[in-house]
Amino acid sequence: MKYIDLHCDSLCMAFETKNNDMFDRKDFMVDVKKLKQAGALAQFFAIFVPPTDWIKNIQPAYNDDDFINDLYNNLDNTIKKYPEYLGWARNCADMLENEKNGKVSAFLSMEDGRSINGDFDKFDKYYNMGLRLVTFVWNSENCFGFSNSFDPKLMQLGLKDFGKQAVEYMNNKGILIDVSHLSDGGFWDVINLSKKPIVASHSSCRALSPHPRNLTDEMIKALGNNGGVSGINFCPAFVNPDINSDDSRLCDIAKHIVHMANKGGIECVAIGSDFDGISGNLEVANTLEIEKIWDVLLKNGMNYDDIEKVAYKNAQRVLKEVL
Repeated sequence: MKYIDLHCDSLCMAFETKNNDMFDRKDFMVDVKKLKQAGALAQFFAIFVPPTDWIKNIQPAYNDDDFINDLYNNLDNTIKKYPEYLGWARNCADMLENEKNGKVSAFLSMEDGRSINGDFDKFDKYYNMGLRLVTFVWNSENCFGFSNSFDPKLMQLGLKDFGKQAVEYMNNKGILIDVSHLSDGGFWDVINLSKKPIVASHSSCRALSPHPRNLTDEMIKALGNNGGVSGINFCPAFVNPDINSDDSRLCDIAKHIVHMANKGGIECVAIGSDFDGISGNLEVANTLEIEKIWDVLLKNGMNYDDIEKVAYKNAQRVLKEVL
């Protein structure tokens, strides 16, 4: 079955390993060859902007802009090098045209918008590069707002003024607003302000795995009412009932999909693997193994039409509405 994956960190893996060839990488969970073999419809490739010390440890002279340009150029060059496998997509029409031509679509996203630094001209620059999804924060405060936290007081902090302005800007521009990693207060600000569907690109259910990175049942209901989607994350801490476990089990991924569908409606569930950004004992360890999820859902009574919605139709609808 074809699918859309709303988040992977493979561009960062290429930077970290200092090997930009992303065609056939045994050490990667996502590469061009696997995507094609797995029947992927689209992959969102995140430019994850990690802590500055992490970047400088690999490339001492780099700043955030250098790093972002490097990862963008790697994706662009990969598409140019393997045009029969992969094509740029900046909207749903591009994705469908790529599919018609036998190509997997590559969407560009950014995880942690700190480099935008409150500057809409810089936002425009990234949009013109092809950026179509922005995860407002990662694990620390920035110009948009505040990150998730185990501290209840910090979790209540909402968007900053720029973050609130960014919601309107992104709605008008056609950029997906991603609330994964955001504080609870920030989530509710986005829900209340956005006139378009939003996404949680790689977040699971807090009721099943009590990590603050996951969504509460109330959030899931609100996301469903908004018309948005959440991509179930395969990270052990976000799907295992024991958030300290290293085990990401297929049965738990399926439980999160079913729970989210029960709380927010089947139309709000999608896939956001977080491949190449997670580790542990993974029963779904790379793109070729995503099909295991559909088999388990079928065996547990979910019908084929609903599985198609989870795999790609829900995400495709949001792309069409927002981009």
